Amino acid sequence: MGIVIVDVCSANLLATIDIESIIEEEFPEVAVLMNNCLSHCGLCAKVPYANVNGKLIHGKTIEQCLDRIRLEIKKELAVYA
Repeated sequence: MGIVIVDVCSANLLATIDIESIIEEEFPEVAVLMNNCLSHCGLCAKVPYANVNGKLIHGKTIEQCLDRIRLEIKKELAVYA
């Protein structure tokens, strides 16, 4: 079983939803970490984003970003299947 880490900046739009519960409920093997800063300030102010195992994932809307995060998680977990 692989480990997937989703890092979210606490100043980003994704922090306005309970992303930890959403993702960790769907994917128990995934850990969501809220951080003060992920050093993507220009991006952070414009669009929702997160890092999934170090890979930058973003979308125009929160829902689009969540869908892309889910897809990337599935790709990461497939490596360990």
